[in-house]
Amino acid sequence: MSILEYNGGIVIAMKGKNCVAIAADRCLTVQMRNISMDFQKIFQVDPHIYIGLPGLATDTKTVSQRLKFRVNLYELRENRRIRPKTFSSMVSNLLYERRFGPYFVEPIIAGIDIKTGQPYVSSMDVIGCTTEPEDFVVSGTCAEQAFGMCETLWKPDMEPDDLFETISQSLMSAFDRNASSGFGGIVYIIEKDKVTVKALKTRMD
Repeated sequence: MSILEYNGGIVIAMKGKNCVAIAADRCLTVQMRNISMDFQKIFQVDPHIYIGLPGLATDTKTVSQRLKFRVNLYELRENRRIRPKTFSSMVSNLLYERRFGPYFVEPIIAGIDIKTGQPYVSSMDVIGCTTEPEDFVVSGTCAEQAFGMCETLWKPDMEPDDLFETISQSLMSAFDRNASSGFGGIVYIIEKDKVTVKALKTRMD
């Protein structure tokens, strides 16, 4: 078993029309044994930027705290809010610094650029190699199943309600086929003027 599969989990981010969504499952497992049903994998960086950190649970907590410190330092020094692409570079730098003893997380970033209003998603591996697609990104133990569903359901320029339905169906279909993730989900729909958070209730066995 890969160390990235030790705790399980799945995170998906998708672009829509002037909006972006990020979703994750809620469970924490240890080698297929369920420990918790409300483990946090998505963290707010800025009112319009969120990061998902699937992987080893201890590194999820560590990386989220280190990033919070770095973002606060950036905003104090620059006297402005961080933009999604800048934040993606910050995460990549943090991971690459530890390339010989990496954090076992594969981050997914979703946000809206306040200056341009454009949605942004990116994902990276454990040493910070970044991908910035125009549709969706997936990471976690059931990424293969999630890719299939996302490719089937995703369409360009979806409105927030359609985007929520698409990402929810993709997430639930993926973790229903994986024993180390699931137990409900949480979805964040990010728009320029608001963020909507919705919980998904699914089977708990």
